[in-house]
Amino acid sequence: MKTESLHYTLPDELIAQHPRENRDASRLMVVHRDSGAIEIDVYRNIHNYLRTGDCMVLNNTRVIRARLHGRKETGGQVEVFLLRETAPGCWLSLVRPSARIKPGSRVLFDAGLAAVVDAAYADGRRCVRFNVPDVIEHLEKAGVIPLPPYIKRTTPESVDAERYQTIFAARDGAVAAPTAGLHLTEAVFEALDQKGIDRQFLTLHVGYGTFKPITTDTLAAHVVDSEAFELSEKTADALNTVRAQGGRVVAVGTTCTRVLETQYADMRYRAGSGLTNLYIYPPYAFQAVDALQTNFHLPRSSLLALVCAFAGHELVMAAYERAIQERFRFYSYGDVMLLL
Repeated sequence: MKTESLHYTLPDELIAQHPRENRDASRLMVVHRDSGAIEIDVYRNIHNYLRTGDCMVLNNTRVIRARLHGRKETGGQVEVFLLRETAPGCWLSLVRPSARIKPGSRVLFDAGLAAVVDAAYADGRRCVRFNVPDVIEHLEKAGVIPLPPYIKRTTPESVDAERYQTIFAARDGAVAAPTAGLHLTEAVFEALDQKGIDRQFLTLHVGYGTFKPITTDTLAAHVVDSEAFELSEKTADALNTVRAQGGRVVAVGTTCTRVLETQYADMRYRAGSGLTNLYIYPPYAFQAVDALQTNFHLPRSSLLALVCAFAGHELVMAAYERAIQERFRFYSYGDVMLLL
């Protein structure tokens, strides 16, 4: 499949720059895969499109304050963007301006945090060794929330610290939010509970690679970055019971989808943890996911490829065109789609 097939033209004003005032006031597009029918609603009514016995699967990762602004001992400004911890106190990172930061350079940050920058890898990333093993605990004072590159604000605002997290975020490690979960509220949970719709949690620490466009001519030639995940015994057992009783597994986000598909074998969900580099693109035979809730994604992205694999390229691109016509908001702070 050609990458060009995932291209669409989006007016800049439809890229959401701020969250809606209320999370569950996001607009909802419901796409029925069997009939091709499309309905438009508000997210707080999501329970009307699910059935008793279904189970939502949610990613409980928490976005860390991964962007650090520091200075060299000589006074030059340095930005360090944390990607993934490789050992206590050691983080794979993006460093800017990378060419001016020689191996062994020491960088000073707020709150007494300091680090030494090692040599660059072939892909330009650097290993940054901090003066403390528990870097995440220092980020509240030293770092800032890393907003996506398409949110054109010079600095995060106070609202971002709350709204670029899900209300169920619990496990530190992501550098980007699992945005499909941003729309959920306690009121939505209450409505789901009243209808007998279960929810279970897993963890996938979303990496910076989620924003990486597909630059190859074909989808098959692209490679996605590995991301750390954990699927507990409790969640695996609950999902196996849901399926056995005829309920649907509703993945909230492409992140949950990748974990569920990674950990499904021999007709069962398997507990486990590690790194997944599963790349889902058409054609792909889904086994672990029956319905998908997801935001509207960038053109030529692996996330859009996954959605096309789930619902079919023609239907998904038609739904995106409809969303543009209806003036839906796109990307992280945007509106949401439910594929049934």
